[in-house]
Amino acid sequence: MMFWRKNSHKENGCVHRFQADEKVNELRVAMGRRLTKASEHFCTDACLKRYLEARNWDVDKAMKMLEETTQWRSTFKPDSIRWNDIAIEGETGKAYRAKFFDRQGRTVLILRPGMQNTTGCENQMRHLVYLLENAIYNLPKDQEQMAWLIDFTGWSMSNAVPVNTSRETINILQNHYPERLAVAFLYNPPRIFEASWKIVKYFLDAKTFAKVKFVYPKNKDSMELMKTYFDDENLPAEFGGRAKLHYDHEEFSRLMNEDEAKAEREWKSENSNGHINNGKPEVCHESAIALPAS
Repeated sequence: MMFWRKNSHKENGCVHRFQADEKVNELRVAMGRRLTKASEHFCTDACLKRYLEARNWDVDKAMKMLEETTQWRSTFKPDSIRWNDIAIEGETGKAYRAKFFDRQGRTVLILRPGMQNTTGCENQMRHLVYLLENAIYNLPKDQEQMAWLIDFTGWSMSNAVPVNTSRETINILQNHYPERLAVAFLYNPPRIFEASWKIVKYFLDAKTFAKVKFVYPKNKDSMELMKTYFDDENLPAEFGGRAKLHYDHEEFSRLMNEDEAKAEREWKSENSNGHINNGKPEVCHESAIALPAS
């Protein structure tokens, strides 16, 4: 997949800039010859900072995590996924990038598990990864994270994905896209979901767990919390807002194909211009491996 973008220079609030830069340099040196040409494109300073933050700035743990991700990317090949390969997964609108941003300017993914239309885990994961990469590609330059809105309308145990699929979703998100999720709102899950949640929550690390928020229409505090993240005018009525939620598969497919074409043009332009940052092309994020798929 051709999704990539230039480095964001937003500073991390947990450590001073000088200390963060020292840790980044230490991690880059530690990685050393482990970096292939492709992973060098991926391992920008911004990327290394996210992995360090995910492991509380422990260089050894961040390096292990990063090595596992580069290996995963070499086999999963998220840069090779095209929308037309996985478009069937999006036919019902069970997951897609919203047209609006949250109050912080973060991209928003809307997930509707009750609209599940397939059973194959492999293609479901390819669809998820594609949307993560596209959400990252569409982040404003000063943002690194996205928000999730999860609508449980129509969800039941009969259309729930298997536990193994949920586990793999969590694995990909927190281990290969660390510090990409700002918040995930689970809107009005039915009581029966509690049984699934009791299992799924044990796969979450502490940082990811803290980002999951349950919201119920009759719980004023939870609704007010969600609305601190979203404007009423943008928030769909299905989530207690004023906007109309409408998913048009043909329109969304057109947008995804346009993003792919745009990203490929940008990649070719950047490489022809030879933009360099710290000895590497100035590309960034999990969508940063900008090598064209064969």
